[in-house]
Amino acid sequence: MALDIRAGRPWPALLDLPWSTPLEEWPENILAALPRGISRHVVRFVRIEGRIIAIKEIKEDIARREYEMLRALRRLDQPCVEAVGVVAGRTDDKGNPLDACLLTRHLQFSLPYRAMLSQSLRPDTADRLIDALAVLLVRLHLVGFWWGDVSLSNTLFKRNAGEFAAYLVDAETGELREKLSKGQRDHDLDIARVNIAGELMDLQAGGFVPMEVDPLSVSDLILSRYDDLWAALTEDESFEMGQRWKVEEHIRHLNDLGFDIGELDITTDFDGTHVSIQPKIVDAGHHARRLLRLTGLAVEDNQARRLLNDLDAFTASQDRQNDDEQLVAHDWLSRIYEPITRTVPPAMRKKLEPAEIFHEILEHRWYMAERAQQDISIENAARDYVDHVLPNKPDEASVVGVDTQELPVRAE
Repeated sequence: MALDIRAGRPWPALLDLPWSTPLEEWPENILAALPRGISRHVVRFVRIEGRIIAIKEIKEDIARREYEMLRALRRLDQPCVEAVGVVAGRTDDKGNPLDACLLTRHLQFSLPYRAMLSQSLRPDTADRLIDALAVLLVRLHLVGFWWGDVSLSNTLFKRNAGEFAAYLVDAETGELREKLSKGQRDHDLDIARVNIAGELMDLQAGGFVPMEVDPLSVSDLILSRYDDLWAALTEDESFEMGQRWKVEEHIRHLNDLGFDIGELDITTDFDGTHVSIQPKIVDAGHHARRLLRLTGLAVEDNQARRLLNDLDAFTASQDRQNDDEQLVAHDWLSRIYEPITRTVPPAMRKKLEPAEIFHEILEHRWYMAERAQQDISIENAARDYVDHVLPNKPDEASVVGVDTQELPVRAE
């Protein structure tokens, strides 16, 4: 049987990989040492032409379906891993058939939840992961994607200015429809609640989550966080005719949540004394898009919000509120952001993304100023952060924490 490689772009280096060997037996010298999450299938990371791809061994029909699903979600601008290709027609040296392989591009600076929780992080880390997963699930449901296997294990997380951003990493069971019913959305939430509770119980058994944490209570958070966000984005709001300012207030609230409104449906009642508004088209990434337009920086939305706040502070400090916004943003980028992020030595640049480092330096400056009871320059804060804080951070662009495959797994 001939090897069949389907890829989104020409990638001759794929031919050099040992496809005739079961993935579990691939030699260590071609593998990348990255933390792995729990998976029903064999998964390995490989370096190819300076990039890292994840390879999952799976049945051919499932691999091709998931490949197409991930590509469809990317076209809809949903946060998920990038599908690279499918390799089918594999046989071993004796001619016995081997499963196909799904190839996805590794999401740099992302981590599975087990690696996140295995580090010495804040006590509310699990809650913040749930928040990120709720946002991801709402975004997917808004475009009609039913996940079917919502869990922390099927998600990757990136730091996002003190919070987390969640990315779908496994679309094996997903279905893309024109619109989801409430029953379909509730089904996904029920799956999420059960899976999250089990995953946290596993980590408790391994000593990575304190025993005083109640996995059931934490898993229930997905329901309330999801419901609050879904209501804010989809339900209409009514107010009296003389309170039109509430329209802008509603829009600003959605922007604060990181969403843009493409269209509003505004209706009045029969006597014209009350107005109802409902967002019709809602896109995520409000702050990220604005920052990208002004500076060319592509970052997570919460990071973008923090950077835009610093840009606003820079604008005020220079008394340039009436200047062209893009010119001011260019000056901030060249005089503040780029010089500060360049203070990080090359050997430490794999620890965090530049935008996250800049956010942490801003946080560090605030704490330094509070202790000193006086203003601290961002240059001094950056030097102190690089000298005393950053060296203790793990390298999140490469290998982090424990091998999560070795943590206990709950029996089904």
